Amino acid sequence: MTAAGRRIVIAGLGDTGVLTAIKLARDAEVVGISAKPGLVSGQELGWRLTRPDDWARHNWIPFNRFRGLDRVRTVHGSLTGVDLDSRTVTVQLADGSATDVGYDALVVATGVANGFWRRPTLQTADQIGADLSAPHRRLSAARSVIVVGGGAAAVSSAGNIAITWPDKRVDLYYPRDQALVEHHPRTWHSVRRRLTDAGVGLHPGHRAELDPGFSGADLTADPVRWSTGQSPSSADAVLWAIGRVRPNTAWLPAQLLDERGFVRVTPELQVPGHPEVFAIGDVAATDALRSSARNRADGLLARNVRAAFAGKTLRPYRPAARRWGSVLGIQPDGLEVFTPNGRSFRVPVWAFDRVLMPWIVRWGIYRGVRA
Repeated sequence: MTAAGRRIVIAGLGDTGVLTAIKLARDAEVVGISAKPGLVSGQELGWRLTRPDDWARHNWIPFNRFRGLDRVRTVHGSLTGVDLDSRTVTVQLADGSATDVGYDALVVATGVANGFWRRPTLQTADQIGADLSAPHRRLSAARSVIVVGGGAAAVSSAGNIAITWPDKRVDLYYPRDQALVEHHPRTWHSVRRRLTDAGVGLHPGHRAELDPGFSGADLTADPVRWSTGQSPSSADAVLWAIGRVRPNTAWLPAQLLDERGFVRVTPELQVPGHPEVFAIGDVAATDALRSSARNRADGLLARNVRAAFAGKTLRPYRPAARRWGSVLGIQPDGLEVFTPNGRSFRVPVWAFDRVLMPWIVRWGIYRGVRA
């Protein structure tokens, strides 16, 4: 049995879900379910905070602009449950009503919640716009900013805030001797120089003391206390990018999840015991880095869904050992991209605007994005 005539439900239309839907829509009926009315990327936080209008042009795209989604039926609503026996998911729509959507194969791509920039809440376009502008205005008005965290989101935010507003005092606090520990060490050495040149104060060995249940979901202004013994630190605005991700899996039964709430998968991205259910992206427990979100595993997953329908052998996903890619995002001198071995290459601004985004990303990856 081939994928033709079968219905595939993509639960979540973020970065990975959209790419998966585009690939599967060529030869199957695809229904995509999203709490947003378009793709709202979770990437490039520093760029989003400092230049939200520029960020939105590339990272907040209504679904009807994707040519590759023309054959995909999108449902704007929140997933509230799944019946594995009858193969249906339940969706609460924007008007408050509920509907069931049947599937022959289900792809879970609901991602994770992380801070104020990645939330699973049901939103309109106007609400998304407000979410983009409010943190920008708050940071713009602040004379001093503390960024807490050692991952790419924290480093990107500190760097972009300092570059965009050079008159601000910007300090980055991270718990280990260096930041970006999931990247190759060379990456941190290079980025550290950029941060220092931008005037960012670097404070290694600082681990924040957090109250129970604290998620860092909003900018704060209270002093930051350190469990590592240092005196409290204060600023007009505190950005928490501490990596406390929470998988968006409350709608799934516990039998599908690991101890942290991520979806358990085989190397072929199938859910054990349910060969009709797949998972991909940050929500899938593929490896410690959950790297299928950033390594174009959408092509492999689409191939495996078709193979499962046809009774053919599925291929395993091989996770990357380290994180890679851009850290600071597009800057006045171009886009610096780091490879898994920590080496970097730079894309000039003209190539970013005229080649990378319009041709490689919008046409090559997304199969066409309308103006």
